[in-house]
Amino acid sequence: MAGITLTVNGTRREVQAPGDTPLLYVLRNDLELSGPQFGCGLSQCGACSVLVDGKEARSCVLPVSRVAGKEVTTLEGLPARWAGQQALPASEADPALHPVQQAWIDEQVPQCGFCQNGMMIKATELLDEVPAPTVAQIKDAFMSGASPHLCRCGSYSAILDAVQRASILMAKGR
Repeated sequence: MAGITLTVNGTRREVQAPGDTPLLYVLRNDLELSGPQFGCGLSQCGACSVLVDGKEARSCVLPVSRVAGKEVTTLEGLPARWAGQQALPASEADPALHPVQQAWIDEQVPQCGFCQNGMMIKATELLDEVPAPTVAQIKDAFMSGASPHLCRCGSYSAILDAVQRASILMAKGR
């Protein structure tokens, strides 16, 4: 086993894992982060999504060795990421949620909640690239890549509403 240094949610961490270990296993088992979920193990559902240097990646198939030296952001790290983007002082950053997370609450998106980690990660990536996306752009974002993000409960319309609400919140800087 090799020691691998990761930066996860802004904190450098040393983990002892074979380089081919899926990042998801390291995040959940070694770093005890519960945001990324094991959905399919095949990169087909998006429940395991994280941001790697600001881009969505499916952690269930991503070898941990490939993220050494890169910034990994999980659902738990979105508030601090947003605070950094807004240059908020630490006292304001701690209790704050990322606008995407707040919009998910406001729109009461989750039903079972299992896919929501990946949905919020993808929405964050989209809103970083397109601050005011159209419905077509939102749908395209969730359908792009190797495979679409799947919600087994079918809360897609609430997800669309939440992404639009998050866009408004982000424009207001909160």
